[in-house]
Amino acid sequence: MKRIFTLTAAALIATAGATAAMTDATSVNVQEIRGYAPNANVAALSNADINALLAIIHSGDSESEKSHTVRAYLMHAN
Repeated sequence: MKRIFTLTAAALIATAGATAAMTDATSVNVQEIRGYAPNANVAALSNADINALLAIIHSGDSESEKSHTVRAYLMHAN
């Protein structure tokens, strides 16, 4: 569990500049998040949550690791 949050924090810090302009719940961002968590209630997420999820999605991790981390993040965000 600590690893997930460490990875999330590291991804957020590493890509903060790149994702700073994309933190709103635009249709593109919603689609990206739903690509990893199809049943996610993206409308209920804050801009900070969206920013963190996009950082995870755009990280260099494998697709399965990204999917697992996104779903774990969403479980703890609610």
